[in-house]
Amino acid sequence: QIMDASQPTFLLTYWIREQQRWSIEEAIRRLTSDTADLFGIGQRGRLVEGNYADVNVIDFDGLRLPQPQYVNDFPNGVGRFIQGSSGYDYTIVNGEVFMDHGEHTGVLAGQMLRSN
Repeated sequence: QIMDASQPTFLLTYWIREQQRWSIEEAIRRLTSDTADLFGIGQRGRLVEGNYADVNVIDFDGLRLPQPQYVNDFPNGVGRFIQGSSGYDYTIVNGEVFMDHGEHTGVLAGQMLRSN
């Protein structure tokens, strides 16, 4: 099983920066407010007063998506694919810095979203 967490970075690097398919503003809207609206996640996806302060500070020219790697880091040597990225300077969740240049800060400001 592989998770598609790399899709936003792929969209920004390939379709926006390289192919110039849409404007960066259009891509960010699709990744943020359109997605929050689609899934009914209130007070997310827009930087407006009263919403939660979730922000990615991106070095657009520095965005990179390396090839996936296979690692054996689960119990009993079970493996999985992982894929990193670079160019995300900061990830801010609920107004607190959660990631700083790819390193977790120890802050746990968010919560798990579950379906009912």
